[in-house]
Amino acid sequence: MFLNLFHALRAERVPVTPREWLDLLGALQAGVAAPEPQALYTLARTTLVKDERHYDRFDRAFGRYLGEVAAAPPQALAKVIPEDWLRAALQRELSEEDKAKVQQLGSLEELMQQFAQRLNEQHGRHEGGSRWIGTGGTSPFGHSGHHPGGMRVGGESRNRSAAKVWEQRQFRELDGDAALSPRNLKLALRRLRKFARSGAADEFDLEATIAATARDGGLLNVAMRPERRNAVSVLLLLDIGGSMDDHVHAAEALFGAARAEFKHLEHYYFHNFTYDYLWKHDRRNEADRLSTWDLLHRYGSHYRVIFVGDAAMHPYEVGAAGGSSEYWNEEAGAVWFQRILAHFPHVAWINPTPRQHWDYTQSNRMIRQLLEERMFPLTPDGLGEAMALLAK
Repeated sequence: MFLNLFHALRAERVPVTPREWLDLLGALQAGVAAPEPQALYTLARTTLVKDERHYDRFDRAFGRYLGEVAAAPPQALAKVIPEDWLRAALQRELSEEDKAKVQQLGSLEELMQQFAQRLNEQHGRHEGGSRWIGTGGTSPFGHSGHHPGGMRVGGESRNRSAAKVWEQRQFRELDGDAALSPRNLKLALRRLRKFARSGAADEFDLEATIAATARDGGLLNVAMRPERRNAVSVLLLLDIGGSMDDHVHAAEALFGAARAEFKHLEHYYFHNFTYDYLWKHDRRNEADRLSTWDLLHRYGSHYRVIFVGDAAMHPYEVGAAGGSSEYWNEEAGAVWFQRILAHFPHVAWINPTPRQHWDYTQSNRMIRQLLEERMFPLTPDGLGEAMALLAK
């Protein structure tokens, strides 16, 4: 049944190889881990997980595996969870308050004896009730029920009165598919870094100070240097209005993280697709309008260009003259888009809709073809891939 953990990890897309699994089995056979569940969790995570972004997926898989253990016949459960593992875990994890709750059954020894006795007596899975190991009842063993000072095996906490919780997730924000937050947005954007020293010499230079002091016979000679900054220049082009109203909070979060991360950041707005004009402000007033030709002449080809939009529109808006929903454009949006691609060699498109929905619209497929598939989802992993591409 231990092999089910390997299958659970694969199901959660944790990249575990057979070689790493054999290493874990070898470590267990050599007695590297103490005989208690937390040690198994720590050893397995250390052996099998190579990237912190997969910690939360590992926790989910580990919790699923424990749920399968809880749902197994009692005889199989007795083989998978040795008594000494349970005993060691309870002794280490129980607080003084929890130990007081355990006294409701008499003692920890009595709790373990009753658990072993019911494992031997029970011959199937049980739902509800107050005695057998199961779910939804008042038995001290199982999950999704209520018994103060009991032992939760599998499942999720509801009443939070279990003496031992077998499942704990602490790494949700690290997951590459996690919901966006300022922290993981900035971590993803930091992959687009190219440092240079610029500005006034106002940062202390330790190595130069030591060298200058040595040259002056030990007389202190303080050396300064310009601050080290991210020298990458970014041009952020944001789709606004229409279907993008559903993604305004995600786009705002990305914009805020980009402003905090990049010193040289310029931004403009467009609606649905690029034509002969863009706008400096989201109101898109006539006074804020900038010719796309002026954009191409104002910003050099060293700029990294990031489009943000859901790429969802009528196909005519991409491929036909007059396709704009706001005014008559003499040339198709695709023509202007190709001019931008020709001027800026480093371009990526960030799409706030899930990747599995992209093929629902023909316009999305047309834009991806123009981009040569340089479209990425607005997730930490997607942003990381886009930044790695732009950093080349």
